Amino acid sequence: MTPTLVRHHLAHVDSPPRVDLGARARDWSEIQERMLVPLYETVHERLEVGPATRLLGLGCGSGLALLMAATRGAAVTGVDSSPERLALARERLLPDAAPGARARGLTARIVEGTPRNAAAAQAPAYNLITAFDPIGCLAGDAERLGDLLAEATPLAEHGAAVVLTGWGPPERCATSSVLRVAAKLADPLRSAGSWRPACRDDLEEVAQRAGLRIDGSGRVSCPFGYADADSAVRGLLSTGLFDAGIAAADEEQVGKELAEALHPHQRADGTVWMPNVFRYLIARVR
Repeated sequence: MTPTLVRHHLAHVDSPPRVDLGARARDWSEIQERMLVPLYETVHERLEVGPATRLLGLGCGSGLALLMAATRGAAVTGVDSSPERLALARERLLPDAAPGARARGLTARIVEGTPRNAAAAQAPAYNLITAFDPIGCLAGDAERLGDLLAEATPLAEHGAAVVLTGWGPPERCATSSVLRVAAKLADPLRSAGSWRPACRDDLEEVAQRAGLRIDGSGRVSCPFGYADADSAVRGLLSTGLFDAGIAAADEEQVGKELAEALHPHQRADGTVWMPNVFRYLIARVR
């Protein structure tokens, strides 16, 4: 569930929730983002990401997946609409923000906005596009991904790989039971940001609408593990998946509901553990 969990953009509702976006970004970077590392690693291995890779990361957030690709030698460009998360990505990847990056020889660009803003004059076309912010949890998330791809694919070369990711079947994702809290609290709004269960062909449908050629898929186990219930609540809230519920109630109420929903997943030592499966689809630019 970015990515990701992982939709980090605020839900489109009439009364946007009042949250500390800086704190949210830090919680995402420090708590939640690492949950998807097995997904990042699997995709990078399968596509042999390395020095020949010119990668465009859509919804790059605070840049962990980009950093992992860059340390394999890839030239990476990340684009996102969240300035708070991008500030953290710059600290990780850009030499002027993080002197240690220069010693590692990382080649990175961080761009605020949409994929169109990532176009660079006389720069080689991208040969890999990644969308590691998983779809399959918010109503309208597939359509939003389609809009990003419409801007991104013209920047890629013929045959470039495009990686789409999504939540696995609800019965294989323990976090689905927790995410239903978002649906219960947001129902009065019936907003585009409300939770909805993942569908089997979500990724394939997005790829087909984008005019991409499907070239493979896979599943990856990405358990969500937290030191305690408070960390779990903060990590889950940082995904943005509960923002419609916060708009309908408030963050304190959502936090209480989340803590209660997490009880079945809390171990005797206080840690929280929720096994999940995520899907990825590899498609090609025609």
